[in-house]
Amino acid sequence: MRISTLMITFFLSLTIIVAGCAGKEHKTNDPVYEQPGKTAEVATKDSVVSTTIADAATILSRKEVPILCYHQIRDWKASDSKGARDYIIPVEPFKAHMKILADSGYHSILPEQLYAYLTTGAPLPEKPVMLTFDDTDIDQYTVAWPVMKKYGFKGVFFIMTVSLGRPNYMSREQVKELSESGNEIGSHTWDHRNVKQYQEADWATKIEKPTRQLEAITGKPVKFFAYPFGLWKPEAIPQLKKRGFVAAFQLATQRDESDPLFTIRRIIVPGSWSNSTLYKSMQNSFK
Repeated sequence: MRISTLMITFFLSLTIIVAGCAGKEHKTNDPVYEQPGKTAEVATKDSVVSTTIADAATILSRKEVPILCYHQIRDWKASDSKGARDYIIPVEPFKAHMKILADSGYHSILPEQLYAYLTTGAPLPEKPVMLTFDDTDIDQYTVAWPVMKKYGFKGVFFIMTVSLGRPNYMSREQVKELSESGNEIGSHTWDHRNVKQYQEADWATKIEKPTRQLEAITGKPVKFFAYPFGLWKPEAIPQLKKRGFVAAFQLATQRDESDPLFTIRRIIVPGSWSNSTLYKSMQNSFK
């Protein structure tokens, strides 16, 4: 009888502890991902407040945040074509870009902050900028990340999973380390095929499966997506929503008036841009 009583007491205590932990976990500052027009409860430092998720027109009316897109960070080779050099920024210019951003008072933000700003009007740091990297190139880890750390910047790495572990690309361990260091890991499809060409089966093989792979690597949900080549079609948006994405990034074309969260604009930073060209483009491209 005494053993049974002890066991009952133990399990009751365990239940209370688990329930208490669950309650604490619920009260976090994680962003609330809701549909436009819905009312959501958002946890702040001191309380839980209700807020209405902005509709598309409100999101489109907010001032855009500069979002920069980088690919390869390495010195040019003689074999690099003029077109290829738009996607390759030499090491020293990249370092100069990060320095001028820091010296000019810019603060890097992550997609969760951008999402909260667009949907609820949550405040952003002064002079926000988002640094994004596409295609999983190894120099993003070996060159870009150490420079970013020097200035306290974090970035978004959109991973193409077919290349993981291949020569000149990041390994699974490196992607996990970037995630654990506070960077965001997003999906960039399996093999970088143009989303405009997708057939029905492609949504599972080229987006759903690689996204689950990234979640297994990082241990975190993957909620942000970047279209290969920046190209998208309206039919892609419900497919992304169905697979748990809350926002998607294109390049510099016009945003969708119905779903601006799934057509967030970025600009590619060519290797030929000077500091002044970068600064002017950030001012002129984002209104």
